[in-house]
Amino acid sequence: MIVPPTNVRVLIATKAVNFRRGIMGLAVIVEAEFKADPFSGVIYVFRSKRGDRIKVLFRDGTGICLLIKRLESKFRSPRIEDGVMRQL
Repeated sequence: MIVPPTNVRVLIATKAVNFRRGIMGLAVIVEAEFKADPFSGVIYVFRSKRGDRIKVLFRDGTGICLLIKRLESKFRSPRIEDGVMRQL
């Protein structure tokens, strides 16, 4: 079981991504669009266009990991108001 530290930041992509992208493709999105370092320890969450799958990109201390999950229901993104995500 992979358990993140309690003080970890989680960033959720507000746009769906092409789910054919792998670790390096998602790392490029983190660098280009988030202007962030994929090796920084932040957890990055991406969703599919249909909203039934998510990919989570994170560093576990030895390298970058990619977790893929198929959801039983749809992933509901938080509302975006004034460029800030709000809880549902």
